[in-house]
Amino acid sequence: MYIDSHAHLEMKEFDRDRAEVVRRALEAGVEYIITVGTTPEDCRKALAIAKQHENVFAVVGIHPHEVKGIGPETYDTIRSLASAEKVVAYGEIGLDFFRNLSPRDIQIKRFGEQLELAEDLDLPVVIHDREAHRETLEMLKGWKGKKRGVVHCFSGDRTMAMECIDLGFYISIPGPVTFPKSEKMRDVAKGVPLNRLLIETDAPYLTPHPYRGKRNEPAYVVFTARKIAEVKGIMPEEVGKATSQNAKDLFGLPIEIV
Repeated sequence: MYIDSHAHLEMKEFDRDRAEVVRRALEAGVEYIITVGTTPEDCRKALAIAKQHENVFAVVGIHPHEVKGIGPETYDTIRSLASAEKVVAYGEIGLDFFRNLSPRDIQIKRFGEQLELAEDLDLPVVIHDREAHRETLEMLKGWKGKKRGVVHCFSGDRTMAMECIDLGFYISIPGPVTFPKSEKMRDVAKGVPLNRLLIETDAPYLTPHPYRGKRNEPAYVVFTARKIAEVKGIMPEEVGKATSQNAKDLFGLPIEIV
């Protein structure tokens, strides 16, 4: 079994063949998919998709790119969506100082607010961090919540990964671990204990080798698992079983890992 711990099935790139994408994932051994909303509209769509597919679960929250648009009603909407049975986490939230599509001060303010909302909702958090490693760590260290969640699409180094683990977070490895020049990511995958790893596609983005350049989809998370197995010197099935158990534990998934 494999679990794609972070995809975006709600995005328009999947509108024409979403059911086939879910079917191909199952055929590849990817038995469960976590689809992650980034705006209120996409969160509604993510939840609707999760309700349509037994093996899909949803995460709701406002992406750092979108936090400049948060208004008085936004958090009420997220609270309402989060009450659904198939919502398993709050996210993706965090900081993106690479594209800066929302002003940095607004990103920091909204990140703090959403961490508190996740605590109120008793949900684990899915963290986005791009070119904001120091600031993300400072926010997480200063947060008085339960500190449970995952740093998705991890792009820091091994030292940062271990700091996140010490705080109580999992580390999620995406498809670029298969790229020839991704030595830092492979070092992270090698060094992080198997019981703190998740795997993800971030589909439709970050397609792994050998499909790089094409639309990513959950079935391709298998290639990420294979590369992690290679750098750790273990079998892919071991990576699949461990990361699936980790996803089950973090998200409270009602599934049995065999």
